[in-house]
Amino acid sequence: MSQKAKLLLKILSGRSDSNLSFNEVSGLLEHLGFSLRIKGSHHIFAREGIAEIINLQPKGGFAKAYQIKQVRDIILNYHLADELDP
Repeated sequence: MSQKAKLLLKILSGRSDSNLSFNEVSGLLEHLGFSLRIKGSHHIFAREGIAEIINLQPKGGFAKAYQIKQVRDIILNYHLADELDP
């Protein structure tokens, strides 16, 4: 199982939202086809066909827990987990 697949499972499980690396989550979103725009500490991810944007901010090298919940909701609502390479 790839590292991105393992990270996706962690995000979907919801058990370690406050303990996920900011860089890993950013990399996963880019791998899923999101484009990145940076404005200050805000890393804004958008993807064609998805109405919502994802705004991530690093906090000590980790992503904020409430933002991981938003990522999880978008992955589930748009069935993005199916797009991840096995």
